[in-house]
Amino acid sequence: MNILYLLVPLSIVLVFAIGAVFWWALNRRQFDDLDQAGQSIIDDVDG
Repeated sequence: MNILYLLVPLSIVLVFAIGAVFWWALNRRQFDDLDQAGQSIIDDVDG
């Protein structure tokens, strides 16, 4: 039962850390154009 005093706060900190990383990625526009990389392979023109 004593392990819960460690695991519950640790899990809360982990959730906030993951949320902060996700928020940072959204603000840096990491998810704006997910299809462009795949489309560039299909539309590859080498002259």
